[in-house]
Amino acid sequence: MRTAPTILHLDMDAFFASVEQASKPSLRGKAVVVGGLGPRGVVATASYEARVFGVHSAMPMGQARRLAPNAAYLVPRFELYRTISEQVMRLLRALSPLVEPLSLDEAFVDLEAGGTAWDADSARLAGAKLRADIRSVTGLTGSVGLAASKMLAKIASEEAKPDGLVLIPPGTERAMLEPMSVRTLPGVGPATGDHLRRAGITTVGELAEAGEDELVRLLGKAHGHALYAMALARDERPVVAERETKSVSVEDTYDVDIHDRTRVGMEVQRLADRCVRRLRGSGLSGRTIVLKVRRYDFSTLTRSETLRGPTDDPAVVREAAARLLDLVDTTGGVRLLGVGVSGLADYTQEDLFAQAAGDRADEDVEEPEAEPAEEHRPAPGERRWPAGHDVRHTEYGHGWVQGSGLGRVTVRFETPYSETGRVRTFPVDDPDLAPADPLPLVPPVAPVAPVAPVARRPGTAGAGYMDADAENGPASGAEACPVSDSAARPGVDAERVPSRDAETGPTIHDAGTAPRRDAETGPDFGADTAPIPDADVVRPAPDAKTGPTHPTRPTHPAPG
Repeated sequence: MRTAPTILHLDMDAFFASVEQASKPSLRGKAVVVGGLGPRGVVATASYEARVFGVHSAMPMGQARRLAPNAAYLVPRFELYRTISEQVMRLLRALSPLVEPLSLDEAFVDLEAGGTAWDADSARLAGAKLRADIRSVTGLTGSVGLAASKMLAKIASEEAKPDGLVLIPPGTERAMLEPMSVRTLPGVGPATGDHLRRAGITTVGELAEAGEDELVRLLGKAHGHALYAMALARDERPVVAERETKSVSVEDTYDVDIHDRTRVGMEVQRLADRCVRRLRGSGLSGRTIVLKVRRYDFSTLTRSETLRGPTDDPAVVREAAARLLDLVDTTGGVRLLGVGVSGLADYTQEDLFAQAAGDRADEDVEEPEAEPAEEHRPAPGERRWPAGHDVRHTEYGHGWVQGSGLGRVTVRFETPYSETGRVRTFPVDDPDLAPADPLPLVPPVAPVAPVAPVARRPGTAGAGYMDADAENGPASGAEACPVSDSAARPGVDAERVPSRDAETGPTIHDAGTAPRRDAETGPDFGADTAPIPDADVVRPAPDAKTGPTHPTRPTHPAPG
């Protein structure tokens, strides 16, 4: 294990929910739950305000609604989450070439490999700068853990939540781990935790005292050895830049059990196409096709078929999934279906006749989609408006869906840069209302025009562009950009970064005070621009000897 805490673990705070709060001023500081909203949906992420009521990830959505009935329940916007995740990952790769993403909002970074840190002080500075840069670029917060191993860095980031930084100095690991619950260690889930508790082991210190032989007897050879090493704070796993993908799969849970066999077959075909799109998007192919079916009684069946060689042909995957479905009895109803591909490779090896048949099958499938039958075209009243998704109205501008039903849709018109917006209700088929792309969470930085040259008396210093100096304060262009400059100046303090206020929206650094609107009518959303700062920009204080200094004309010396 290393002698310096140069492994960093970043975990964004309540990522999905934080993105929704940042993009919707009316939800800042409020309980927000993101996930599937159907009767069988589960919670993907809950904001810290919702966690106070006991809501947590992987909880059934029905239970979450009972615990927090007044929370905002939103459908995930994964494309937006991926875009913001890419921004965060670019910041991590600027620190080191060794970045190991674990999910959209979590990653390990080897700071030593990038020359960014070599001891505790430099590691702490790198972590503080990363947190400031993330806030500046995305407007979100992340928790950072620094330690000499991956296991300890992850534990440190959990201790830092929310919006903090924890560094574990080398040599203090055992003392820190001993009082912690065994569930703190990776690989110890509810079942293993209960098994250890029945054996009288509840803390990491008791785990180390039990000894390796006892843990092997209780948990088996592989798990026992690994758990004993972790209890002694031993973890030699390196940060790996590219993690090997073992399988690609998609699945859907249905609000109502599907009993019609034809409908089940159509769903399997649709899932197969989605799986192939993900497979091709990763530049992979696979040999083994897997079908997953969860029936009405919660029994889960999996069937698989291994092909002669890897494929990424949608027709081949569809045909294999259909053959697997023939082996499963779905008489009582189906609540979940899934299609996956494993045995991955980065090349394809398919029989030419199978590929030709696949091409013909593709034509057969795509032709009806090009000219759908009239009876299959959705009526205007069938337009879906997922809660939380972005929309635009020709008169009121940008907003998001608060809810829909009974032929009507409720929209709150606000942007990430505005104050809390006004709510309006429309028919679901209103032609002036349309889906929209999400807006950036941080307003784009407007280019600053160069300051015009100022005429000065011949022979005087500073002729040309006006510069900022210690006596006269900033030059005339210094107040023009309404965002923090932390992205342009590495090492900026985290405290310098503008904070978002729960009620009034984002606070723009050094840009004056945004005009307030009437509480009842809300802001006017005719334009999607950031609030205009007041005209009374703070100017440099007048000098006692030379009088007031105006930023657009030079100060001449008094006549001799």
